[in-house]
Amino acid sequence: MSEYVGGFYEFFAGGGMARLGLGRRWACLFANEFCEKKARAYRLNFGPSPELKVEDVWKLTTDDLPSVAKLAWASFPCQDLSLAGNGVGLSGDRSGTFVPFWNLMDCLVKEGRGVPLVVLENVVGTLTSNGGRDFRIILETVASSGYRFGPMVMDAVRFLPQSRPRLFILAVSAELSIPPSLIQEEPSDLWHPMRLHAAYAELPDWIREAWVWWRLPAPPRMTRTLTELIEDDPQDVRWHTSEETQRLLSLMSETNLRKLRKAQAYRKRIVGTVYKRIRRDQNGAKAQRAEVRFDQISGCLRTPVGGSSRQLILVVEGKLVRSRLLSSREAARLMGLPDTYQLPAKYNEAYHVAGDGLAVPVIEWLEGHLLRPLAVNVQSFASKVA
Repeated sequence: MSEYVGGFYEFFAGGGMARLGLGRRWACLFANEFCEKKARAYRLNFGPSPELKVEDVWKLTTDDLPSVAKLAWASFPCQDLSLAGNGVGLSGDRSGTFVPFWNLMDCLVKEGRGVPLVVLENVVGTLTSNGGRDFRIILETVASSGYRFGPMVMDAVRFLPQSRPRLFILAVSAELSIPPSLIQEEPSDLWHPMRLHAAYAELPDWIREAWVWWRLPAPPRMTRTLTELIEDDPQDVRWHTSEETQRLLSLMSETNLRKLRKAQAYRKRIVGTVYKRIRRDQNGAKAQRAEVRFDQISGCLRTPVGGSSRQLILVVEGKLVRSRLLSSREAARLMGLPDTYQLPAKYNEAYHVAGDGLAVPVIEWLEGHLLRPLAVNVQSFASKVA
């Protein structure tokens, strides 16, 4: 077995993708999930899981959190911060759950068993939600509890054939020594895009003083293609009838139809993805459109709860064009889940677990290059606060 690193708390656990990404070096001491359907998926893959507590995070206390953890992971719900959601920000019922989560972290600090490493994950829209106020509030809250932090934007497309940029804020107790090799003086083009620079520039000086630019290497070039992940005989979705496929094609603009004709000209099997969008026509009226891409990259997986349509695939082989919904197993593969990962039997539940989750290879990269090296320095910190 790989060398043990330490214990962690997993909040907003979903189907346990943070746990999968962290791997066997880490032990889950406590997991929390509000949705019983997702909790069932968690148990499907991790056994009875007595460490999993299905409860509203607002009702948790530090008595629920055993021992002393090296890491706390929190992928708090994104619907109120996402461009596809309602945009109410941290005041919303879902994304507002950051508040009780951090209250727990703050109380642990005051009890002398603070968690030295904390990862917050959410949509990139967090940077601009409510004019940047939500991002600033998160960082103010974290800094006020005695943490330094380094935000990064990590896109799953560097690891998987899915465009899925997400904001990761890695916070470290100010009492914990950070190895110089893990930080850099300037931001990198890879993990610190211009929208992050802009958010940084808007912060007050005292918050910027707590900011660190994490040094994270570039991953190997992603070689997997969307076509390789597609099932020939999916079990939970059906192929559309020819009439349904023609109806879908009729929703395409001339620009998207040209993409289709170009794919047909290849005269070999090629898979594209389709999302239905509401666009304005030449008269300014709203109309439903089907937009396709054949670049072997899936659009970001979304769930209907987020206000977006589900993704469709288009399989083109010369003149033959077939369409259907993305299967739940394909969705799981696009999140980096192995085929041994057990999905719920019902399609909607399985798709929701995948689409609401974390891209596992992204977590693995973060764990191997930042979390694990930082955890090496936690021993002295933990002994000091124990």
